Amino acid sequence: MRTVTRLAGFAVGLAAVFGATYGIGRVADTAPVAESRHDDATTTPTADERGGTGDRLPGGLLVSEHGYTLEPVDAPAGEFAFRIAGPDGRPVTRYDVAHDKQMHLIVARRDLSGFRHVHPELAPDGTWRVDTPLAGPGQWRAFADFTPTGGEPLTLGVDVTVPGEMIERPLPAPATSTTVDGYTVTLTGAPQPGRTSSLTLTVSRDGQPVTDLEPYLGAYGHLVALRRGDLAYLHVHPDGTPGDGRTRPGPAVTFLAEVPSTGSYRLYLDFQHGGRVHTAEFTVVADAAPTGDAPTPSGPAPTGGADHGTPGHGHN
Repeated sequence: MRTVTRLAGFAVGLAAVFGATYGIGRVADTAPVAESRHDDATTTPTADERGGTGDRLPGGLLVSEHGYTLEPVDAPAGEFAFRIAGPDGRPVTRYDVAHDKQMHLIVARRDLSGFRHVHPELAPDGTWRVDTPLAGPGQWRAFADFTPTGGEPLTLGVDVTVPGEMIERPLPAPATSTTVDGYTVTLTGAPQPGRTSSLTLTVSRDGQPVTDLEPYLGAYGHLVALRRGDLAYLHVHPDGTPGDGRTRPGPAVTFLAEVPSTGSYRLYLDFQHGGRVHTAEFTVVADAAPTGDAPTPSGPAPTGGADHGTPGHGHN
């Protein structure tokens, strides 16, 4: 059953607590906290999810790490802006290129029904700006994925509130096939907590395999994985790169995923074909099943067609 929540009053309450009001494209939490607390038991991470099996937290749970802090910047309506403050407190202005970009900004609604992956532009003063990717009311999590020059790769995250009436959507059931923009994407493999797992996504169109995928962000596909509950941002790496002499441009794209705990995860595959980027979404469950077991099929879970292009989808 869908739950309707009015966020305008919530935003006013936050203003009373923090002494500021934030609208679209303005960040609600600026303190370096590990994660916001939620009263809804359906979205609160379990003990396994909070702990995990690795020695360090997954990405995106902290707003500040290793001396670097994600700081919101006041921006006009329709724009999202932020800076990364370095260990010296000054805005960072030099970044390494990773996956063809210096900065990857990913936003997802807390119920995982909305997702966007965009690439802001850096101003000389260290401010990153982009047309707001927050399309529609709700609680969003914004992730800045970057590598400061001379530092290590980092993913910092903050919560963002877009006031208005929000319809909370349940997480789609696990499935091994989905459709988007006329493409069918099939998933083989399942994540295993505490180990590297192979996930292969195969793209077809009109019943025919797509064998001419175009490079996107240095690969034939880009995969983001978010853990249900705390929205931990997980490291997922493509197996092979275009032009390496062994990686084919489809129909299969393989990724190596490392998940830290049991639980449900949402996968977002960006792939480019015909000059356009498409996003296919899957729900998967990480458990102690033998390697190679796939999620139990529950029928296609469309992410495109009539629903693709609704708030939460798009690319810059």
